[in-house]
Amino acid sequence: MKPVHIQSGSKAISRRHLLRGAGVLLGLPLLDAMIPAFASADPTKLAPARFLGICNNLGLVPDKFFPDPALAGRNYKLSPYLEHLKAHQNDFTLFNGVSHPDVDGGHPADICFLTAAPHPSSGGFHNTISLDQYISERVGYQTRFPSLTLGVNVGGVRSLSCTAGGVLLPQEEKASEVFRKLFLGGSPQEVQEQSRKLALGQSIMDTIGEQTKNLSRSVGARDKERLDQYFTGVRELEQRLVMSADWEKKPRPVTTEKMPIDPKDPREYMEKVRLMYDMARLAFATDSTRCITLMMDSVNSPAIEVEGKTVSDGYHNLSHHGQNPDKLAQLDRIDREHMKLLAGLYGGLKAEKEGNESLFDHTMVLYGSNLGNANTHVTTNLPVIFAGGGFQHGQYLVFDRERNYPLPNLFVNVLHRFGIETDKFASSTGTMRGLEMRKTV
Repeated sequence: MKPVHIQSGSKAISRRHLLRGAGVLLGLPLLDAMIPAFASADPTKLAPARFLGICNNLGLVPDKFFPDPALAGRNYKLSPYLEHLKAHQNDFTLFNGVSHPDVDGGHPADICFLTAAPHPSSGGFHNTISLDQYISERVGYQTRFPSLTLGVNVGGVRSLSCTAGGVLLPQEEKASEVFRKLFLGGSPQEVQEQSRKLALGQSIMDTIGEQTKNLSRSVGARDKERLDQYFTGVRELEQRLVMSADWEKKPRPVTTEKMPIDPKDPREYMEKVRLMYDMARLAFATDSTRCITLMMDSVNSPAIEVEGKTVSDGYHNLSHHGQNPDKLAQLDRIDREHMKLLAGLYGGLKAEKEGNESLFDHTMVLYGSNLGNANTHVTTNLPVIFAGGGFQHGQYLVFDRERNYPLPNLFVNVLHRFGIETDKFASSTGTMRGLEMRKTV
């Protein structure tokens, strides 16, 4: 990525150079002063970047998903599954031969899809911050909700979103609750109570800060340095509390769409997915948030309905097909439905206009899985589609299927799209080779 420059009078200053000169390398949000380096013809119309990370934790049948690796490049022939995305072929990039280094363990790897934390099945495993939370820590204050964490048929404590402290964030599984959060808000009494809680939290931070400042007068230089770091964290939390309180006073956006009716049966898995895609589109269209994750917990799903008909076996059991023709036929129906719903999501984002472009042009949609093949529990050669967001798509990037290319490199591209200056995320080794931004965005 080319250095971002900050305009200072008539002089352009490299943000990366400035930060390194100060002895630090920070992740900064995109500032108004940086717009000339990113903007197209009309820099005042620059739309914000958005990110939607989707994980189907049982993946897709590889033979039906991946085209022939020999077809790598542009104008490649779509696989049977990708035929359902034909109308959008020039708007996504398909990856083959990518994975998270040292992320193993089969099913437990789903909570590492956006963190890339190694060895999730080990006894001493500790998760790390997820891509969406890394972003929301830096730009989340700009919207009512720093992020949204969604789920379908989630069983137990599962989530794609993880804090810097390794805590998984709870998921919202009811589309109606997401809709209510986006558009309806609470009663005056509930708003007042929420404001009271925010004020209480801020006062606690003030008290802790004062007490610790008194302590700092009687400690050594090393402890003072630690306390300075602590003070910085307290100040940042106070600022977030203040901004949260301000959002509580602002009216929510208005929509003409009706509140969704939540499916009550876990067999209605595909309808739940469709509704969550709709909620993500509405959240982005109203700029209520810019980071959303969605875990589709296929492992904990029963025999689900596809096109109004229930498959004969549980989703998880079908994934262990052992090449059984009947199970593979049912998985084929399920996987194709996933691709149809994804095509619907792309189409919905394209239909939302934003300036001279569409919401899709500014929304990065990452779709994939923690499993390359659920039948054998392998966590290599992951099925990954990356769409939208203003990149030069329409290509099939194939890497070494024996020694996979690191998928976290793509995460660095995502961070750069948000204007966040960093050279690394998790186990990345740089940016994703072969993926470039469109010059017009």
